Amino acid sequence: MRARTYNGVVRPDYTPDAISSLKEDEVFVFGSNLRGYHGGGAARAAVKKFGAIWGQGVGLQGQSYAIPTMQGGAETIKPYVDLFIDFAKEHTELFFYVTRIGCGIAGFKDSEIAPLFQDAIDVDNICLPESFVNILKDNTLR
Repeated sequence: MRARTYNGVVRPDYTPDAISSLKEDEVFVFGSNLRGYHGGGAARAAVKKFGAIWGQGVGLQGQSYAIPTMQGGAETIKPYVDLFIDFAKEHTELFFYVTRIGCGIAGFKDSEIAPLFQDAIDVDNICLPESFVNILKDNTLR
């Protein structure tokens, strides 16, 4: 796996498929629901390992950041992705690992969610899944 350096620390180019621990400045970005019922998938891992708060469906909580994905179509997720990207740009002291949000329990395809992260592709402290990056690169070649 290729790597990059951010804030003097070597990081992977893509979000790992499984994350079991984080460095102090790293944040686990997961798909949630608006009620913050983090019962399954990456949301459950966020509660168990990374400080996600039951009942908080949006934003930073511990070493995790929730993006709601269960409230409708992909267009309803975009405003929350945009909020996240703005947050990451404002918090350059942190490094964010975006999981394949919405592509598990919420039932979306990578091709539906990846385009929502177009504005994140060049943000140095946002790490995206390889599948998202490949889709975004394909879209820019067209």
